Amino acid sequence: MNAVELREVSLVMGGRAVLSDISLDIRTGELLGVLGPNGSGKTTLMRAILGLVPVQRGTITVLGQRATRGNPAVGYMPQMRQMPHGIRLSGQDFVASAVNGYRLGLPVVNRDTRAQVARALERVGAQELAARPLSEMSGGERQRLLLAQALLGNPRLLLLDEPLISLDPSRQQEIVTLAKSLCTDLGITVLFSAHDVNVLLGAIDRVMYLGNGQAAIGTVDDVITAPVLSRLYGSEIQVVRVQGRIFVMSGNCCAEADEHLHDSHSPSINEPRKTHSHHA
Repeated sequence: MNAVELREVSLVMGGRAVLSDISLDIRTGELLGVLGPNGSGKTTLMRAILGLVPVQRGTITVLGQRATRGNPAVGYMPQMRQMPHGIRLSGQDFVASAVNGYRLGLPVVNRDTRAQVARALERVGAQELAARPLSEMSGGERQRLLLAQALLGNPRLLLLDEPLISLDPSRQQEIVTLAKSLCTDLGITVLFSAHDVNVLLGAIDRVMYLGNGQAAIGTVDDVITAPVLSRLYGSEIQVVRVQGRIFVMSGNCCAEADEHLHDSHSPSINEPRKTHSHHA
């Protein structure tokens, strides 16, 4: 059984066709890099897998069942924006706040909740953050806590939406390495969206590239090529490989240079982002 199957799927956001008639399979247990230019539908696709965006046409199957809002087998780490103001939470309290749906303020913590939180913190190597104030943490440390939230309840499918935003290169590599270890050690499927493939090289099993309403999925060497990306961008693209790095060029500009714009609105850290228990 595949982790996710799309069959002739079309998605529309704000009256604009984001994906058109897409069919593909995401394999169980793989780490899949999800790439594409701004507006290509990376976030929209993840939210459709979560059942938060209706499918205009076609079907999305998740872990053998129709994509439905509130599937506890799916963990979701949304794009991180800003921290809540005026609320002091420890790392442990912040993670615990997602056990029964994300709520600001101090959560009610029982023995089972403490055990879940401790297990999630251990899985992301963040035990030392449990007692520290959230407001005093770095971006990379907060990302680990968000990832711990997404792991509550032992999901079988993990969706990571732009987890590298605003992190320096060393912190980015830490998050990629952590995602790979979770995929390997826990046997879960991970979708990891990003703007730059280079930080994912050596970690991902395959890549899905979105653009121009279409999608291509396969190995990096099969997908990130001039003919494939020219079709997805709808314009002439060059792919340049230099010292193990890959550059996607449009004319004299790097087509993947802007990593701070997004294809649709995603919840901020202080907005509700869990629709059932602690998973969307």
